[in-house]
Amino acid sequence: MRASHPNLNAARWRKSSYSDGGSTNCVEVADGYPGVVPVRDSKTPDHAPLFIPSDAWASFVGHLTR
Repeated sequence: MRASHPNLNAARWRKSSYSDGGSTNCVEVADGYPGVVPVRDSKTPDHAPLFIPSDAWASFVGHLTR
């Protein structure tokens, strides 16, 4: 069974604070979706994003900041 994903039409995407501000090689995330973190490639914003479980995202970010 495939999980349903939130509607992202009104999503406010943000780039990593480590982004160089350019239009290449940027990961964007949208906040405010309970249980998931939508993640997309800024070069292809029309492609379907990945939906990462919130706990997995928190663990991932925690490992990056060590």
